[in-house]
Order: sequence, then structure tokens, then C-alpha cells
Amino acid sequence: MSSAADVPFAVTWIGSPLRGAFRLLSYLLLTLVMLPFHLLALAFRVTPVIRWLPVMYHRTVCVILGIKVKVNGERSTVTPTLFVCNHVSYLDIEVLGGLIPGCFVAKAEVATWPFFSTLAKAQRTIFVERRSNKTSSSRDAMMQRLNTGDNLMLFPEGTSSDGTRVLPFRSALFAVAQLRRDDRPIVVQPVAISYTRLDGIPLGRYWRPLFAWFGDLDLVPHLWQMVCLGETQAVVTFFPPIDIDRLGDRKKLAEYCHRQVSFGVQSANSGRPELMPSLTEPVPTGPRP
Repeated sequence: MSSAADVPFAVTWIGSPLRGAFRLLSYLLLTLVMLPFHLLALAFRVTPVIRWLPVMYHRTVCVILGIKVKVNGERSTVTPTLFVCNHVSYLDIEVLGGLIPGCFVAKAEVATWPFFSTLAKAQRTIFVERRSNKTSSSRDAMMQRLNTGDNLMLFPEGTSSDGTRVLPFRSALFAVAQLRRDDRPIVVQPVAISYTRLDGIPLGRYWRPLFAWFGDLDLVPHLWQMVCLGETQAVVTFFPPIDIDRLGDRKKLAEYCHRQVSFGVQSANSGRPELMPSLTEPVPTGPRP
């Protein structure tokens, strides 16, 4: 696990403070304008607004922050779908939220963060306790949300990584994939996200922590450095959807998703498309439980 002393911006400042100030001001103004409309939609249960206003908001935030999103593959259009993705940074929320109408599953600590907890709760985020004795209640909350037809975005690593590799997926979180709606299993789609370029220049491992927020890095200085940077490219890869019936059980499902996402991250980071699994070929079926 890296510390702040290992991160490039701890010793070398790059970026424009003027750009950073403009971006933060624009972000705050956008949030102050759009948040009341979303809260009203929640109060009056206006479902189309509840589902699609956050997508517009996150896409606009990506524009403000200079994040250009490159998409490989196709997003599942089945509702609900459980999207499982590696976790690199708080930027993942903006990138994925601008592509997928749905709710996030976040660690319980996020519910205590000033300002960001308000935004997370407004998007009906489900907060998951890391303690094993709380796993069942978190799973039940996710099952209830899927059963009402909401897409869920899950980071099964349980924490963020340095963006170079994908941490092991926690198979317990895949228990929600055992839920059946109309006697059919929940659709699960693996998703890989990588931050690959800064102002058109490929990011190597040394500079990747400029966007990856992990370990004991402090949020405020990391956020300030990030908003001062130039244009960023984020690569998001949607792999063919799968379900638990085709693989056998949640552990095999977790292993399969981890394998696909890991290949996607390696391919994007290295710029080697030959490492990418097929995004069109059907997934081999496994023994049914």
C-alpha cells in the first residue's frame, strides 16, 4: 500500500491553480442548481427524473473536470443489471454515473463524509459495512433495490486500488446475483475502468496515482491536484453480461468477473488491445447449481 510520500504530486506540482479554481467553482454551481430538482423528484417520486437526472449531472461534471470517456463494448440494457467494476478513484462515480442510470454501492464510511455524503444519499446509494456481521443486511438492501428494478453499480474489491491492478473481488457481495425476478437470474455485467492519458500522453505507473485515490492519501490535496490537471482520458470497457446460472455459484461468478475486469485494466493501461477478452463472443456456460 502506497503512502502520500510515494505519490508524484507530493514532491512535484503540475497543473494550473487557475484551472483548478474555475473547475471547482463550476462544479459547485452545477451541484447547487441541479440538486434541488433531484430532491424534488425524489420527494414526488418522479421515476424518469430520478433515474436520468444523475446521468446528465455526472456527464456534465466529466466535461467540467476535463475527463474524456472512451467506451469499449456495450452497456447492458436489461433492467435491473448488477454492474461490477474495479475501483480506482472518486472519479469513478462521475465516469460510471454518466454512462449508467442506477445506484451505487459504497463503503459505509462515505455516509460520514461532509458534502459528498449528501450527494451519495441523493442518488440513493447503498452503504455497505465491511464487518462480516453486517454483510447480510447490506446484501438484503441490495436485493431489495434490484427487486424494485434499479440498476446497481458495485465495487466488489471493497476499496480502491492504485489503478495498476485489480484487487480480489469479495464473493460475499455477489450473493445478490442469486436473486431471481420472474424466475430469471439477475443479469451481471463486468466493467473495467482505467485512467490512461493526460493531455494525450500515456500515463505510466508512476503518474497513475494522480488520478487513483487509495491507501492513506488525503482527499483534499489529492482532489486539488487532480482538478488542476489538464485533459484526462478514462477508458471504460463493458464485457458481455453473464448470470449466476451460467457459472454455477457466486464464487465462480466473482472469479469470472475479476478475470475479465483484470484483462480490461491491463489492456487499457498498456495500450495493448490483444490483451482484451472478446466483447462479443458468448460466455461459456458452466454447471448449474
